[in-house]
Amino acid sequence: MTTASLEYIAAGGNRHSSAADWAPSLLAFGAGNNIALWDPENERQNGISALLAGHEDAVNAVRIYENDGKRVIISGSADKTIRIWTATNETRSGFEETQRLTEHSNSINTLAVFPEHDIFVSGSADASVNVWHMQDSTAKLIQTISLKPRYLPLALALTSLTNGDIVLAVAGTSNNIQLYVRAKSGQNFELQATLSGHEGWIRSLDFTKESDSPESDILLASASQDKYIRLWRFQQTAGQATEAPDTIDELSATSAKKSLSNKAHQVGSSSTKYAVTFEALLVGHEDWIYTARWEPKGSSRSPPALLSASADNSLSVWHSDAASGLWICHSRMGEISSQKGSTTATGSAGGFWIGLWQPQGRSVVSLGRTGSWRRWNFDENSDMWLQQVGISGHVQEVQGIAWSPRGDYLLSTSSDQTTRLISEWKRRDKSSWHEMARPQIHGYDLNCIDAITDIQFISGADEKLLRVFNKPKAVDNLISKLSGTSSTVSGDLPDAANIPVLGLSNKAMAAADDDDQPNGHSNGDTDEREAVDPASVVHKSTLDLDHPPHEDHLARHTLWPEHEKLYGHGYEISAVATSNDKSLVATACKASSLDHAVIRLYETKEWREVKPPLTAHSLSVTSLAFSPDDRFLLSVGRDRQWAVFERDAHENDTYKLFSSNPKGHSRMILDCCWAPASAGHVFATAGRDKSVKLWRLSESTFETVSTITTGTSVTAVAFSSDLETSSFVLAYGCDDGSVHVAKISPETLAVHDTLALDPGIVHCKTINALRWRPRLTQGGEKIASLMQLASASDDFSIRIYNIT
Repeated sequence: MTTASLEYIAAGGNRHSSAADWAPSLLAFGAGNNIALWDPENERQNGISALLAGHEDAVNAVRIYENDGKRVIISGSADKTIRIWTATNETRSGFEETQRLTEHSNSINTLAVFPEHDIFVSGSADASVNVWHMQDSTAKLIQTISLKPRYLPLALALTSLTNGDIVLAVAGTSNNIQLYVRAKSGQNFELQATLSGHEGWIRSLDFTKESDSPESDILLASASQDKYIRLWRFQQTAGQATEAPDTIDELSATSAKKSLSNKAHQVGSSSTKYAVTFEALLVGHEDWIYTARWEPKGSSRSPPALLSASADNSLSVWHSDAASGLWICHSRMGEISSQKGSTTATGSAGGFWIGLWQPQGRSVVSLGRTGSWRRWNFDENSDMWLQQVGISGHVQEVQGIAWSPRGDYLLSTSSDQTTRLISEWKRRDKSSWHEMARPQIHGYDLNCIDAITDIQFISGADEKLLRVFNKPKAVDNLISKLSGTSSTVSGDLPDAANIPVLGLSNKAMAAADDDDQPNGHSNGDTDEREAVDPASVVHKSTLDLDHPPHEDHLARHTLWPEHEKLYGHGYEISAVATSNDKSLVATACKASSLDHAVIRLYETKEWREVKPPLTAHSLSVTSLAFSPDDRFLLSVGRDRQWAVFERDAHENDTYKLFSSNPKGHSRMILDCCWAPASAGHVFATAGRDKSVKLWRLSESTFETVSTITTGTSVTAVAFSSDLETSSFVLAYGCDDGSVHVAKISPETLAVHDTLALDPGIVHCKTINALRWRPRLTQGGEKIASLMQLASASDDFSIRIYNIT
């Protein structure tokens, strides 16, 4: 019997300041259309445990709602719905969707929860805020607030006053914060005050009590695109509103001359009035501020600290100075501005979109533009925040994956314009998967990838050319050290690579001793266009790690130097395959005519094109594959046909058309693969016509032997390359994200056992690639007992399954 379990998930977080929340032992965040579940404090550090699928568009807002020991995740999406996910022991993920709310007519942008009063609120791009009553994990709409003057809410916050009144703060695409109050005995929220002062859209709001005292003042923090955070004090009063004394921090005097008015607004019911005054202006960030969050209750500080995340690549912790009362930036994490580099290609992170406190306030996380989570723990001995291992993943469709020939690592490439390398981190009794390198950071969407050798890969992009990359020594040392595999790099390869400030190609460079300032290039003199950004100079100590690299390290120090560019195609590259003897690569591009629907071959010694190109197709070639003995090259395309080219008996780099079938499938063919050599010459094709067909060589052509029919289009197929049983294993993935594993008889090619992987562990969108991991060997002995299958999907995720 075949069984499957999930080994690893990689997915990047959505760039939206409301798209994550952290509760004890669970951090939930939006990842594409899914909600990713991660426990940052898990000892094994195995990353994302599950993805909750259901939304049909990007998840913009996530909140964890806990009441009476019950845990619920509330999510809002660009698909105009809010979904309630209730904790359960019945599913693998630990949650199931129990309710879908469709009352909004546009994208949901923000959520705020208030479990103590059984309510939560949602803000939507339909310029309304909905108030919901929550009972037994079921939500019911109790009020809709239309925002006037009309603006789109981007931030919401809730708090209660001492008499039981509830205050709702709303802000977004205007410069003002609106305060709505619901009296303890009332039913609806009513607008009572408007706070002005900001000069840009407001991205984040958060309330806290200044101390544990029941009569404590309340503080509201608002973060804006004007680069400032404003603090507002809610103070219980007796009597009428007055002009408050001008007690603005002196820090703010030069920055906010326009808004030095400190009028006291009043909120609350007739019995208990609160005066709302401007308390402080926090100055220090150099770019838009996306989130400002108060330290969780229970900390010893009074007032609590404030955490802010900004597009200037920094995370700041603000404290009120006990002596002067001024708010100062006590700690700053992230990147120093001068080290950003001129572009994201030279290592600039592109800003932090989310900053969150751990529920006890001992650590913080932030989400960056690249979809990666960084994590810091506070060390009391050194009084410093120390960076820990985070998680990362693609933030657009994952288009291609490829295992290294030995199976040491997995390469993935995506429409987010990056190529990433994933490998195992083994230590004592633990093992987990992590991104170990980011070989390619590109300016075009990347479409396909294949490993040539253990130290070289090739990738194709929308830029119409292919690039070949070599593995640098630093990455090789890191992988062999952390995963316990032997080194593959010879002595003549460079230490590392970087991208010149005005360039597009990764240049090889030598690592410097810690006290050196090298010119950074291994090829001597450089002109101004190849000047090295000083921030990207790599020192040898930087490359010597005993843990998976952090995000800033990945983006700057783990690039692979570019070895060659391959020209010839006229449109976006669609497919690439390497021969098993590593002597040839076959490539194809998107095409709508015979002229461009050709297959080009390049030999890998001098990287010259083998002419003429191979012709057979009339539309885009979607997949290429060499047979295990390299005798045949198989191609399939959108013109519904497959073609097999045979190697010339005398010239190893020449192929000629051997056989083709213009009606291989009744609709376009999307993928193909060859069976292991022991099957003879057998290949599989996957089509939009909801079928997988198996073809076997019969004299001068290939004939269909068996067909597997499915309920939806088949978009990816992969034969296992090595098996210790008497049957072959074929994996196929479908348009709906499902993955199936079929056992196939070598003699008859009949399917005698099919396993559909559990819906709780598969993707929710089209599978773009499936690849079996080559079995790791040591001295001829197989050291991996189980089979592992990697999959890449349009849902932005990569998954690795254990198949037994």
